[in-house]
Amino acid sequence: MTNQQPANLVIVAYKPKPGKSQELKTLVTNHVPNLDKLGLVTQRQPIIVETADGTIIEVFEWLSADAIQQAHSNPGVHEIWTAFAEVCDYVPLNTLAEAADVFATFTPLN
Repeated sequence: MTNQQPANLVIVAYKPKPGKSQELKTLVTNHVPNLDKLGLVTQRQPIIVETADGTIIEVFEWLSADAIQQAHSNPGVHEIWTAFAEVCDYVPLNTLAEAADVFATFTPLN
């Protein structure tokens, strides 16, 4: 019997800064593959969608709670987070207009 931690599925919303929408889409497309190279995520394919106002939502799975903690001290992850900070703001899901709908609908990007 192993003492393996469960994976952690997360949903994050990125609101692009003015004029940075395409750069954000590129970063999000490469986000999980880059985290995978660092051994921090599962093999579950991310889901990437866009809201009506251009906010990008990403659903992905960290390998474990330990992987999340490791990310906070990993220089490669810090580079990723710095790039994101230049092109977007993180916003709570409940601030998205679609979140008010029982069946929230988004445009798939992948």
